[in-house]
Amino acid sequence: MSDFPWLTVIGVVPLVGALVILGLPTRLAKPLALAVSMVTLVLTIAMCAAFDVGGPRFQFSQTYTWIPQFGVHYAVGVDGIALSLVALTAVLVPVVILASWHDADAPTRTARHNAKTFLALVLVLETMLIGVFAATDVFLFYVFFEAMLLPMYFLIGSYGVSGDQVKRSYAAVKFFLYSLVGGLLMLAAVVGLYVVGGKTFLFSDLVGHVDTTRPVEAFLFLGFFIAFAIKAPLWPFHTWLPDAAAEAPIGAAVLLVGVLDKVGTFGLLRYCLPLFPHASRTFGPYVLVLCVISILYGALVAVGQTDLKRLVAYTSVAHFGFIALGIFAFTSYGQSGATLYMVNHGFSTGALFLIVGFLISRRGSRLIGDFGGVQRVAPWLAGTFLMAGLSGLALPGLSTFVSEFLVLVGTFTRYRTFAVLATLGIVLAALYILVMYQRTMTGPAQPAVKDFPDLSSRESWVIAPMLALILALGVYPKPLLDVINPAVQATMQDVSRTDPPPSVPVSVTSSKGRP
Repeated sequence: MSDFPWLTVIGVVPLVGALVILGLPTRLAKPLALAVSMVTLVLTIAMCAAFDVGGPRFQFSQTYTWIPQFGVHYAVGVDGIALSLVALTAVLVPVVILASWHDADAPTRTARHNAKTFLALVLVLETMLIGVFAATDVFLFYVFFEAMLLPMYFLIGSYGVSGDQVKRSYAAVKFFLYSLVGGLLMLAAVVGLYVVGGKTFLFSDLVGHVDTTRPVEAFLFLGFFIAFAIKAPLWPFHTWLPDAAAEAPIGAAVLLVGVLDKVGTFGLLRYCLPLFPHASRTFGPYVLVLCVISILYGALVAVGQTDLKRLVAYTSVAHFGFIALGIFAFTSYGQSGATLYMVNHGFSTGALFLIVGFLISRRGSRLIGDFGGVQRVAPWLAGTFLMAGLSGLALPGLSTFVSEFLVLVGTFTRYRTFAVLATLGIVLAALYILVMYQRTMTGPAQPAVKDFPDLSSRESWVIAPMLALILALGVYPKPLLDVINPAVQATMQDVSRTDPPPSVPVSVTSSKGRP
């Protein structure tokens, strides 16, 4: 099965499904959309099972000439880093479709903004995300990088939960313009890379063969870095995220923060470091400053939020700071932890957004002050909210803890000051998560909360797989780390970095315990 075009098939299935759905009645469109996403998930699981951990760096590769005059290829392939993010995408999309079963059915929706269009946009977005993680041609990556903006723009602007069309449009346009500016900077850098890289866009031909001066490499690095820092987002490029996440429907918010934003941190690890190793090492300490500011700023602002969705969005600013911190620590522990963090953050924050969506649909408000005492009337709903929240603050035994621990250990071995400052973000995370839980779930039930139903069967099917993955990856992350580690080691070689030696000498003891 090694010659089977896994990535092409997995990318095409959602796209074909989206086109078919547009021609069906709504009652058939929903089950078909769920079925298409499940087929994609099954194919992805089969591809993961066929992945050889000890094999070549990039597997399931396909390379075909696309635009020969400019050296552009349709080239796809995955290493352990990309494979884990493709799998994350494939898991989240069916969860989002099931969670959004009624989101587009409001009577105020126009014929153009109905459930069929919503589901088609989600499936098209899945194709774009799989493409951006699988691309091994820089120009092809750029095409997917820009194309994925369109379905998310329409999901926010046309299906946002706010009753104020002006706010929805503002959030959608702000998201689009920020990303577009970053994309234009990257396009200029892509053109420059083509000129200095031997007039090819293939990643394998560019790594280690970009012949240019240090100032030119620095400018090319910055073109890519700013685009990825906006997408991630890192401070001070983050301001579009709270607006977009707050106004987006819950399903779109899960994909936005859970997967689409990972394109930024993935790009830092996949492209910035291997293509521009000297510039990466030069700018690394400055990037770490931005990472620590993102961690502390995101956490502090989250503490003061009164809006549930904006609070979760600001927690993600802090989490992306941790991810970028691990990447630019230039240690295998840090980069493995950062990649694992991308996956675990998708599940933990995705689960938190979904449960917030359940609360908003019951109360009709996303203000924290409008809740209180939910655990008295809906204990299962409160319990899932607590577990997702504890994962967000990196409680030992849950998935995010392993990621955060690896990032901090990897950073401490090379940059102790940055690691110590970043640790303060953990304390603040406990504050904003536990205070949010206390204000919404504990105490006497408010009058508007007393009639809250507990989790429905559909909601249970939505949230159960997420919580199961959070627990499983927290207890036993080894299978995923085994896939990630070889790709991280290859990236470390590309950037000519090795792990620092232990600061405490290790002595050899005799059988009697004496040196």
